[in-house]
Amino acid sequence: MNSQISIVLLALAACSLSAHAGENPSSVVLRHDAPGTALSGNARIDFSGVPVSPVPFQEGPPDASQASRKSPWLAGGLSLVVPGAGEFYSESYLKSAVFLAAEAALWVLAYTYDRKGDRQTDFFQNYANAHWSVVNYAQYALTHYAPSGGDYSRVILASVPATYPPWMRVNWAELNRMESDIALTAAGQYYSHQLPQYNTQQYYELIGKYPQFNQGWDDAPPSFNYGNQLSAELLYYSGQRGQANTYYTTASTYVAIVLLNHVVSTVDAVLSAGSYNRGLHASVGSQRVPAYGGYANVPVLRFSWGL
Repeated sequence: MNSQISIVLLALAACSLSAHAGENPSSVVLRHDAPGTALSGNARIDFSGVPVSPVPFQEGPPDASQASRKSPWLAGGLSLVVPGAGEFYSESYLKSAVFLAAEAALWVLAYTYDRKGDRQTDFFQNYANAHWSVVNYAQYALTHYAPSGGDYSRVILASVPATYPPWMRVNWAELNRMESDIALTAAGQYYSHQLPQYNTQQYYELIGKYPQFNQGWDDAPPSFNYGNQLSAELLYYSGQRGQANTYYTTASTYVAIVLLNHVVSTVDAVLSAGSYNRGLHASVGSQRVPAYGGYANVPVLRFSWGL
């Protein structure tokens, strides 16, 4: 019995020496600094009651997201030229698609309404050419308002056949002189303008705007005074011309919104680049942590939110 007890005691002693020798392996750096209270991040050690010393985090090379920071100036410049380009550069792909789609849609609308204005202009000009005659207008002025004693025989060119278009059968300089003379008389109170040359923008505007030119329309009454009901053709023509102006105004409005889209996209691209740079970034490094009476270097992945 005594020999058996002796064998057991020797075995226990051998195990104790082996365990003691394993507490300080050669791969672990022995602690020689003053103990502190910092946590190591190792739950087994933190809750063991063994005091540890604070150890710094050694950051490695910058991560890829930090290396690819976006330039707000470049982002803004791109969107100033092509809305949405700066957002694409800043990896805000949804906003990039929205700004680019808005740009395309606005240009399509502006072009569409500009073409509508062109077609409407062709329509009202053709209507005027068919229903308003400068010869009728000049003849009414000669008959009812031309001052006596004035020589206006060359206003309507008798040498030009009646089959020619009306605007080719009038001497425009003589017509304008007669209009100026009529405006100086008491009866010519509504002769406020001289008829511009045919096929100019002012020509088509005035004949549908002022009562002075009412008598050039096909349905004009035999006599007319200022304040009388205007020709139905004049009123219709004026409405058609106004519709063309509305189309052009709408097209101009869409062009103005296009410019606004560039400005808004530019500002948003700058903000998007800043937001990207303030995103979540990761850094990889190492940190010494306490381990069995010494320190061990372990890899650490750290996340940060900010510039």
